[in-house]
Amino acid sequence: MEGAIQNGIDGIEAVCGGNCYCGTCRVHVADGWLEKLKPAEEEELAMIEAAGDEDDHARLACQIVVDESLDGIVVTTPEFQK
Repeated sequence: MEGAIQNGIDGIEAVCGGNCYCGTCRVHVADGWLEKLKPAEEEELAMIEAAGDEDDHARLACQIVVDESLDGIVVTTPEFQK
C-alpha cells in the first residue's frame, strides 16, 4: 500500500493510512501469488466483506508485507473502491 501511495498508483486511496479500517486499498492478487501471502486475518476479511468485494483474490494492500519473496507480484485494483 505504501509503495502504491508513494508512486501515485490510481485506485489506491488508503484513507486510513494502512490501519486496516477503511478498505480503500483493496487489490486483487493474481493467480499463483495469493498462496505466497500470509493468510488474511479476521479484521482484514471483515473490511473486504464490508466493501462488498466478492473476489476470492481480494486483499487489503496495507496488510501485504512485501519482501524479496514477492518480487514480481501482480495485483490489480478493483473497478470501484468505497
